[in-house]
Amino acid sequence: MRVISGSLKGRRFHPPQNIPTRPTTDFAKTGLFNILTNNFNFSEISFLDLFAGTGNISYEMSSRGSHRILAIENDNKCAAFINQTKIEWKLPIDIIKMDVFKFINNCNEKFDLIFADPPYTHENIDELPELILKKNKLLKPDGWFILETSHKHQYTNHPNFFRVKNYGEIHFHIFTTEPAPIQKTIE
Repeated sequence: MRVISGSLKGRRFHPPQNIPTRPTTDFAKTGLFNILTNNFNFSEISFLDLFAGTGNISYEMSSRGSHRILAIENDNKCAAFINQTKIEWKLPIDIIKMDVFKFINNCNEKFDLIFADPPYTHENIDELPELILKKNKLLKPDGWFILETSHKHQYTNHPNFFRVKNYGEIHFHIFTTEPAPIQKTIE
C-alpha cells in the first residue's frame, strides 16, 4: 500500500497480516481525491476518518496538508498500526480506539470532511448518514460526509444526498449538510 499524492507521495506502508480491513484501492482513492482536490483546500479543513482501518485515507489527508485529522478505529491492531505510522512519519493524526457508533453519539466536535469506510456487511451501515447529519450534526456547514460502500447500498432518496461516484465495486456516496436542489449525479 502507498500514499498516492502530496508530500508523502510514493511512501509505502505495510499493515500487519490478518487485520480486519479492506483498504480503499489506489484506483478508487485517486478518483476520490481528484474530486476532493477540486472542492476543498486541505490545509484549511478538519477531517474525521471513521472505521480508519490501516489509516490509508488519513495518511492521504496528511500528505495533502491537513492539520486536524482524527481517526476512529476499534480494532487494537489497526489502531496500534496507525499510531506507529503516525509516530514514524511524524503525522498530525489523533487516534481514538473506540467503537465508531459510540464515538458518534458522544462527539461534540464538527468537521469539514468526514469519511466512513465501514465493513460493507456492517449491520448499521445505513444509519450512518442520519447519525452524522441529523442526530449528532457532526458536519460543518458546506462540509461533506463520504460513505464508502459496495454497490448493494443506495442513498439517492436521502434528503442530504449529493452524488455517488463508482470505482468498480467501490461506491462513494457524498452527502452535504443541507438538503438542496443539487443535481444528484450518478456516475
